[in-house]
Amino acid sequence: MSELSDRLHADLTTAMKARDELRVSTLRLTLAAVRTQEVAGDVARELTDDEVVTVLRREDRKRREAADAFGQAGRTDSAARERAEAEIIAEYLPRQLSDDELDALVRKVLADAGLSGPKAMGAAMKVVTAEVAGRADGRRVSAVVRQVLAST
Repeated sequence: MSELSDRLHADLTTAMKARDELRVSTLRLTLAAVRTQEVAGDVARELTDDEVVTVLRREDRKRREAADAFGQAGRTDSAARERAEAEIIAEYLPRQLSDDELDALVRKVLADAGLSGPKAMGAAMKVVTAEVAGRADGRRVSAVVRQVLAST
């Protein structure tokens, strides 16, 4: 099992002993999503830490989108629960880049690749996305790349 999966299982056990209902249900749902991904396809296999992080990101995004939908529908109690679940899942995700770190990284990658001008957006996104590797939301990355390309 991957280290992240082991940590999720250990934290589930700890939460069960502490009778933390929210954390238990969130971790159970998350582990179920991991197991579903493990058995998807022709052959069952164990996921690597990177693949588990991908599943966690998907689950985090689902919770945040659900919280927004509940909030717009006026169901504040459901929205608050979804946000709390998203916060629990976020504890297992890599630290996100700050705006300054992201800007510096984008400028460095684009300079190294020799990309400039708005017409290089597609190629720039491909290179930058590979470098960022999930440490920033795609919309944030796109906005920063667009801004940097427009200024060059």
